[in-house]
Amino acid sequence: MVEPVVVPRAQHTLSRRDVDPDALRVLYRLRQHNHLAYLVGGSVRDLLLGRRPKDFDIGTDAHPYQVKRLFRNCWIIGRRFRLAHVKFGTKTIEVATFRRQVGPGTEGEPPLHHAHEVHDEGASATAHGQGDSANLAAHAPDLGPDRDQLIHRDNTFGTPEEDAFRRDFTVNALFYDIAHFAIIDYVGGLEDLRHGLIRCIGDPDERFREDPVRMLRAVVLAARLGFTIDPPTYEAIVRNRQDIGRAAPARLLEEFYKILRSGSAAAAFRGLAKTRLLEHIAPEIETPLSPRFVRALDFLDRYRNRFETAPDTLTNAVLVGTMLVPLGLLRPRRRRGSADIVPGPTPSPLGLLPVARRDVERLGQVAALQRRLLELEAPPRARAGVLMKHAFLDALTWLDIHGEAPEAVAHWRSLVDSRGSAHDHLPSDQDAETEARPRRRRRRRRRPFPR
Repeated sequence: MVEPVVVPRAQHTLSRRDVDPDALRVLYRLRQHNHLAYLVGGSVRDLLLGRRPKDFDIGTDAHPYQVKRLFRNCWIIGRRFRLAHVKFGTKTIEVATFRRQVGPGTEGEPPLHHAHEVHDEGASATAHGQGDSANLAAHAPDLGPDRDQLIHRDNTFGTPEEDAFRRDFTVNALFYDIAHFAIIDYVGGLEDLRHGLIRCIGDPDERFREDPVRMLRAVVLAARLGFTIDPPTYEAIVRNRQDIGRAAPARLLEEFYKILRSGSAAAAFRGLAKTRLLEHIAPEIETPLSPRFVRALDFLDRYRNRFETAPDTLTNAVLVGTMLVPLGLLRPRRRRGSADIVPGPTPSPLGLLPVARRDVERLGQVAALQRRLLELEAPPRARAGVLMKHAFLDALTWLDIHGEAPEAVAHWRSLVDSRGSAHDHLPSDQDAETEARPRRRRRRRRRPFPR
């Protein structure tokens, strides 16, 4: 058993005032019912760095169905990771039971009726000490290099210590104990946080073979925080980068959307190009990155950083376009019955990323609207027609990010404001599909012929 470093409230900067009130509500209710409840992961890291966390995740010794019994607004999701999602309006507080690292192929499904047997062996850690590199390696599974080490399920519950050692990077394995207002560190994450270092927990080669997406996350996390990657971790990324193709394509696409919404997309893509992960995911993106591609990412980051959190206007179509357009992957499409060439999408995907066809089609509509958005002297009827286009909001966001036409953006925003909320006047995609369906004409019933 590793004795953690426990930092009391007087020696750290994390305050309950910075924690989301709904997350505090969940933490306190779990504690009231005699469960351990810690704020975990990236939220602790970001609060210690003085950043606003995107999410507030909670770790507990309560089984997911025990959590569900405590909260009426709770749903159990997931198969590989069985999680409890506690809903507060549109906000979700994720509650995960402490887990332990298991060998690939040995992952089990815990019996639901044995939930009360899940206990915490390291519940109230108060001793001071620090785990070293030997302790990190000792908690990593001992698996042969030729064995498939992908983790397919991870529902084997454990203690806070075991949960810390199964996480990816040391800076993501810090706990905030709401009962004593202390920071608990089993893996040396506080020291790495002070030195600005991204370091794997355990053997990085094994951790990347278990989940190749961790290589991508290491590079992106270092770029977002302005940290450096620990040399052994970096060398393991270089050795295992071809394994990124073993990750599920849908997960890769979701990670790319997170990168593009992060506000540090340009730095992240530079890191992915440097480690040559990019050429195994999307070979269409040439390395070194072209100036036009980097410029598009810089424009996107500049727009994103105007907001505290990622705005809803950064839709998948806008994000996909930020990659496809500078690469020249939008080909011209000829409109039927016309000699005009209008921008249109290609059906080809971007490497391993399964970009949805609807997003590429929406991108074609966005591109087609750009010329009309620049016609500020158009007659009122034409401007009203543009406002009613289904892709108008995406097209206006694109113009704001990439168009370098602030006067045009201000012009259209004033028109939207004068008409009230744009969403009140623009039909939704569902409405568009309904309108597109041909209506069946009711057959008139013939009157009987009089005899």
